[in-house]
Amino acid sequence: MCGIVGYIGHREAYPVVLKGLKRLEYRGYDSAGVAIYDGKNIKLSKTKGKVADLEDRVKNEISVDGSLAIGHTRWATHGEPNDVNSHPHYSNSGELVIIHNGIIENYEPLKQELINRGYTFQSDTDTEVLVNLIEDVKKNENVKLGKAVQIALNQVVGAYAIAVFDKNKPDEIVVARLGSPLVIGIGDEEFFIASDATPFIEYTNNAIYLEDEEMAIVRRGKKVKVRKIKDDSLVDPYVQELQLNLEQIEKGGYDHFMLKEIYEQPRAILDTFRGRMLSNEGIIRMAGVDDNIEKFLNAQRILIVACGTSWHAGLVAEYVFENLTRTPVEVEYASEFRYRNPIITEKDVVIAISQSGETADTLAAIKLAKSKGAFVFGVCNVVGSSISRETNAGAYTHAGPEIGVASTKAFTTQITVLTLIALKLAQKKGTISTSEFHGYLTEMSAIPAKVEKTLESDEHVKTISSIYKDATNFLYLGRGYNFPVALEGALKLKEISYIHAEGYPAAEMKHGPIALIDEQMPVVVIATRKGHYEKVVSNIQEIKSRKGKIIAVVMQGDTSIKKIADYVIEIPETLELLTPLLTTIPLQLLSYYIAVMRNCNVDQPRNLAKSVTVE
Repeated sequence: MCGIVGYIGHREAYPVVLKGLKRLEYRGYDSAGVAIYDGKNIKLSKTKGKVADLEDRVKNEISVDGSLAIGHTRWATHGEPNDVNSHPHYSNSGELVIIHNGIIENYEPLKQELINRGYTFQSDTDTEVLVNLIEDVKKNENVKLGKAVQIALNQVVGAYAIAVFDKNKPDEIVVARLGSPLVIGIGDEEFFIASDATPFIEYTNNAIYLEDEEMAIVRRGKKVKVRKIKDDSLVDPYVQELQLNLEQIEKGGYDHFMLKEIYEQPRAILDTFRGRMLSNEGIIRMAGVDDNIEKFLNAQRILIVACGTSWHAGLVAEYVFENLTRTPVEVEYASEFRYRNPIITEKDVVIAISQSGETADTLAAIKLAKSKGAFVFGVCNVVGSSISRETNAGAYTHAGPEIGVASTKAFTTQITVLTLIALKLAQKKGTISTSEFHGYLTEMSAIPAKVEKTLESDEHVKTISSIYKDATNFLYLGRGYNFPVALEGALKLKEISYIHAEGYPAAEMKHGPIALIDEQMPVVVIATRKGHYEKVVSNIQEIKSRKGKIIAVVMQGDTSIKKIADYVIEIPETLELLTPLLTTIPLQLLSYYIAVMRNCNVDQPRNLAKSVTVE
């Protein structure tokens, strides 16, 4: 949530920062602002709304010359979305300017103390409290900005990524992080500051990712100096070479990032198992698993913690792991796990899943599990992210950048990674035969081509979408491996079209949801010719007898369901365990086209953020 961009160097800063803010729009926000410093004056402009609104306002309000600037996209926490609460924020003297992601939990007592000292506040934000706290420390302790930031941050409770500068120090920006990501791009006599690397990838591929409780002083013409916030000790920063290119974060001719990412899934799945799965040789190689194989083999239980779409991937993995490895699996919402005093032992393996690798609740769950002695394995998409650093071991999904807020290729690549792990463990444990293992590998290698084939239903799904785009409710039903896919399909529709939708195990329909079914209710049923097919056919007949409208996802060649469903969408034949990688594709397309036809902001749905870094 929220986005930070900063620049200091030899270029005009405003165009760099503005472009960077546009790159971070995927994170979700409701207001935007920028502060530009020309060496004499700070020029600030901010507004409720989108970056385009900010761009218009800047043209009318301020001059944009200056080689230092910071910009921000805000997702409201303290105070409603409006111009005043938008970032950046001045200190009372007007000398300090700050942008901030995160939440200062003890801002109220800090604010009252500052009021008692004569400070006044224009906004309702915790951020304005923080910048005035820094100013108060700077004046009373008679210290430089960097030291004032360090002392002030040792007084706050909460999460933050900040960038702050002092108009009296025109060549310096101070940054810090705790629980919210911050990266510094290292250019040629220039520096970039951002929430992730996308704002500056065309300028440099060298970056420093700050760790929690670290701060850095970024000075023009000097090396970045990184210190620990707690004790002021110097840190030798690791400059990482970014594996990212500009083409990956552009739309490439598609109308929306979400559609591009749906169509990238064949390649993303292939990239995720490329080099790991050698189907001809019957080998799965995964360093994070291989190096810790005894932890997995001796685990009495596997706990999976995640949020949102990643939680749904974890539910699919529960079916896969238990079926293949016969190890008990529990799937937990990370947000609940951390607060319910869970029973965790040293004999547990905890798998934490997150697309961004920055999800606050999942990070907290990881820290809790590690404190109890569990082995923690991370599955995430972003190299260098917090989860990749906090876990004992892990595996990247190699989905490439996912810009659309509604996750698509992250879901299928997470399932791919988790399935590879389960197959490897099953082979090692002997819970599946050698021929079964080879059969799974052969079919896995065919999945990218079968996803391509499934995407050919695009126009058919578009037609179905045009018929049901004005529905007010949807019901999604699935069984076994495809029950989590039903949940994910309903979530996608809710996220981007704002239509109420619910997912259920098909058999649960009779235990309540059937009361909702009438001629106005579209029901999406995942009915592959595997597993509980006859039971699902019976569920469809029950819906039909109550005049519900049935959209069925079936395997090619199905004739039984075609006779009773209003519409069918076909997927290629595959093994039951792998069907979620195919059945989810039509549901993504259905959500996408319905949202487009309803004129919704597909890539930036209201109230949502890509990376949820606060509770």
